Amino acid sequence: MPAMIRGVIVPAVSPFMQYVFGSGIPDGPIIDAINAAWTAAHPGSGNLIVAGTDDDLWQSYLSVKTQAAADFVKNYLWNHDATAVLYNNDGVDRGTEQVPHSGLAQIYAGQEAADFFGVPYADPRYPDVFGRVQVGVVYTGGSKIAEHGGDNPADREVPLLVYSPGNVPHSNVHAWVETTQVAPTILHLLGLDPDSLNAVQEEGTKVLPGIG
Repeated sequence: MPAMIRGVIVPAVSPFMQYVFGSGIPDGPIIDAINAAWTAAHPGSGNLIVAGTDDDLWQSYLSVKTQAAADFVKNYLWNHDATAVLYNNDGVDRGTEQVPHSGLAQIYAGQEAADFFGVPYADPRYPDVFGRVQVGVVYTGGSKIAEHGGDNPADREVPLLVYSPGNVPHSNVHAWVETTQVAPTILHLLGLDPDSLNAVQEEGTKVLPGIG
């Protein structure tokens, strides 16, 4: 039987805490405008953006898998000013403002997106266009003011706290780690084999350093 452990492994800073104020941008009108511009330039071609998930990042999957099509979306997004609803968690109506670059700080298109995700250009899984938002931007048409985190440093670079008295010695580790290491670490502390996880086998995920 595996040992019972008492403890917790959590990010020491919640990504939600940074979004006490910001800008909510409806992405639907932007997508519609891109598709309209594409079909106007390519009569009979149909919509270019056919799928995607936009929250505190931008990712679009295209019907035309070419660098030119991806660049078309990138250029539109970068040259478009989006109307954003200003929000704060105090519930006060702060109106709207125009946000440059569709609310994005950086856009990766086609080969750039493949390179960002570290996959071949022909891999169908990565989004054809991927964007990192300006700090505080969330793509939403409703009342949502926060998300789980995107690609900004404050989303990705947070401390990780491991607390399990009697199992984990007190220490400070300054090495970079990933949240994917949490699951194999828990199995290790339970006396189970982390290599029993398929993802650990495929990706070579290590137990968090300093656990022993």
